[in-house]
Amino acid sequence: MMNIGTPLSPTATRVMLLGSGELGKEIIISLQRYGVEVIAVDRYPNAPGHQVAHRSHVINMSDAHALRALVEKERPHIIVPEIEAIATDMLVQIELEGLAEVIPTARAAQLTMNREGIRRLAAEELGLATSCYAFAESLHELQVAVDSEIGYPCIVKPVMSSSGKGQSLVKNSEQLTTAWDYAVKAGRVNYGKVIVEEKIEFDYEVTLLTVRNQVGGEDSVTSFCEPIGHIQQNGDYTESWQPQRMSYLALERSRKIAYAVTHKLGGRGVFGVELFVKGDDVWFSEVSPRPHDTGMVTMISQRQSEFELHARAILGLPVDVGLLSPGASAVIYGGLDKAAICYLSVDKALSYPKTEIRLFGKPESFEKRRMGVALAYGESVEDALECAKLAAAAVKPVASTANFGNIV
Repeated sequence: MMNIGTPLSPTATRVMLLGSGELGKEIIISLQRYGVEVIAVDRYPNAPGHQVAHRSHVINMSDAHALRALVEKERPHIIVPEIEAIATDMLVQIELEGLAEVIPTARAAQLTMNREGIRRLAAEELGLATSCYAFAESLHELQVAVDSEIGYPCIVKPVMSSSGKGQSLVKNSEQLTTAWDYAVKAGRVNYGKVIVEEKIEFDYEVTLLTVRNQVGGEDSVTSFCEPIGHIQQNGDYTESWQPQRMSYLALERSRKIAYAVTHKLGGRGVFGVELFVKGDDVWFSEVSPRPHDTGMVTMISQRQSEFELHARAILGLPVDVGLLSPGASAVIYGGLDKAAICYLSVDKALSYPKTEIRLFGKPESFEKRRMGVALAYGESVEDALECAKLAAAAVKPVASTANFGNIV
């Protein structure tokens, strides 16, 4: 059982977020509702989570010495990794020395931040169904792997990345060099290694949010949210909805896979388990040891969003994964490369029934950077998705003007 103190006092319960983007921001808000003192860390200033935390820091989180120095300075009770580019070996050492607890565990963070670790655990140790895959440390090794094992079409990814960065669909040998270069340059950390996977012709893909929780010193309990369907473009999600219709057998198989992976990783918190589904067949794809970007739909579809669930599990509080209503989310992109942009027609977006808008407050926009999300609920997934897409399309990011802040 965890006692919760008072923020900014000697009794404070201190949690450090490593990565403070839009997902981290929502986790921080959820933690603060329970009186937790939160320290937000990111690689650039004024990140979304920096704007709501008690304190913020800018460091290179893959620098082990810088990470340890900050932990020793702030003395958090709990560390919550929210991105991949972290010196996970140092997290393991920090946890072993008792400096802080890592959520879900330091080992889980270490395994899941690297596609090689989690894929080998799932396929080779747990024997779960996955796509055929291989790892390559050079363009030549990549070519050999595709020619001898994987075939075309295939997918090339960095061993460490997120939101589709560095990912390519390769249809022929002429595209391999470009895919290799992109994967090596666009990964969160350049390991000079990529993973290549066969392209499974699935019917749809889902995120199964899986919650491991422990209340009052009892054994860990695993709960599952309703499955989340989503559409991806270039490896990055553009729309998601909940619940995704699945056959009974496919859902049961998905839950068994999610349980096997998260039970092996251990710890507590929300895991985003990604799966491919074709009919009743299910393949494991990836797992994130934290809330998932496709799970932002839960801010409108569930009694407790994935961020509330994560905060409660971190603090050892009871959770409720119940669905309130069918819901959907649609991404709002920056549309331009500018700093300090402004957003027009938010009022129009919110005029659509049963909608909400979340603007993340990122200090710099890129054409395909996720700057916000539209949320909607409805009688059906189809109704919710239609409203979410209309609301997202209504928001117009523009370059800032000197007196834009005046409300007329």
